[in-house]
Amino acid sequence: MGGVAFLFAGQGAQHPGMGASLAEREPAARAVFDAADAVRPGTSAQCFAGTQEELDETATTQPCVFACDLACAQALEAHGLTPDAVAGFSLGEVAALTFAGALDDAAGFELVCHRAALMAAAAAEHPGAMRAVLKLDAATVEALACEAGNAWPVNYNSPQQTVVAGAPEALDELDGLVRAAGGRSMPVAVSGAFHSPYMADATKALAAYLEDGHGLAAPHIPVIANRTAEPYPEGDGANAGAARAELLASQASNPVRWVRTLEALSSRGIDTFIEVGPGRTLTGLVKRTLKGATALPCETPEQLDAVLAACRGAGDPAE
Repeated sequence: MGGVAFLFAGQGAQHPGMGASLAEREPAARAVFDAADAVRPGTSAQCFAGTQEELDETATTQPCVFACDLACAQALEAHGLTPDAVAGFSLGEVAALTFAGALDDAAGFELVCHRAALMAAAAAEHPGAMRAVLKLDAATVEALACEAGNAWPVNYNSPQQTVVAGAPEALDELDGLVRAAGGRSMPVAVSGAFHSPYMADATKALAAYLEDGHGLAAPHIPVIANRTAEPYPEGDGANAGAARAELLASQASNPVRWVRTLEALSSRGIDTFIEVGPGRTLTGLVKRTLKGATALPCETPEQLDAVLAACRGAGDPAE
């Protein structure tokens, strides 16, 4: 067995009941939800009992998915499984940074709540949506998005799946272009055109928030950034701190380079990818991107047990 990476789920993976069974059994997971409730009362109740409609609102989605992500990761760590590197998809990058020590749990949760509010405000100011385009390569999708008008490829999920964000009318145009090219487009369960130029105001405000005493410490394990597919800068100096803040703030209005992120992790000797948080979207993307890699979801107690059994079978971890 090579290295292990934790992949933190992003917005769109939310579902009713997420994290509930794990929090019931695992003290480390329950502690994360308790901490979330201390910052934002009602978060665990929304995760465990909220409706899909409620969970799909950005101001709710982001703190709830963040809490579930971190709870799953800390439950694994409590059982002795420590990753060699981490990455998070979009919102999941904040959870990855928090797990890696760039923020403490409370600061990470406060940051993600602020990020959610800023992105929701930007979405209200610039209404938009997102489409997952399947069965076409990224270059083709880029060309079709350009032809559609106010639409931009923003999530490079796998070699045959690229998400486009933009104005509703442009995405309607894109749907027809994709069909004509032999592909398929599907709506993404989000409430804005995230990672696109429509989020520029959110990036500007998030940068100001991070500069105003909410900066990122050096992570104690590598965190591969969405925007660059390279590790967040290390070091405690002012320049490194400023570079980390700029990278995180700009992520909101720039594409998620997920294929390159997975390839970067693979190049570091990682062959086992554990998806922490709701759903199994990232597990599927690993399997479609990295031939021969092991990818396992971890949201429920049964999935946690399966992850631990798989890793112990390869000699890691020990309890």
